[in-house]
Amino acid sequence: MFQKKKKWTVFFILPFIFLCFAPAFSTESKSASSILWHDYSEGMALSKEQGKKVFLYFWAKWCGYCTKMAKETFVDPQVIDYLNSRFISIKIDYDREPRVASRYGVRGLPTAFFIAETGDPIGQRPGFISAKDLIATLQYIQSDSYKTMSLKTFLKGR
Repeated sequence: MFQKKKKWTVFFILPFIFLCFAPAFSTESKSASSILWHDYSEGMALSKEQGKKVFLYFWAKWCGYCTKMAKETFVDPQVIDYLNSRFISIKIDYDREPRVASRYGVRGLPTAFFIAETGDPIGQRPGFISAKDLIATLQYIQSDSYKTMSLKTFLKGR
């Protein structure tokens, strides 16, 4: 009797275990459904460790355009994929981290900064940024085109 029970248990448990762990063994690449945000210290350390540029984003709960970016720009699959694969994204709450905001001279929200792998600032972009414009700006920064041309010239050549 024990042998029969053992066979039935194995028969039902093994497929269950396989189904639970099969996604971990999948070779398909699935993109993340949201941006992987880091805090300031962790993100800056990761940037140096991984040799990636930083997308530094300042926001606040009370900021209407910050909410608009959260609902429109940061949910765009192309933006999510581009930031997660090529940048270290850091999100700073202006009200909770005033020292970091002060260090960068943030005067309005939202404000995005782009920082080189070395920690040197590349540039900033204040105000709402649409998904299309953010992708273009990220490509400009990622390709190092900012070293040789303006964003306007970069966009004309696309």
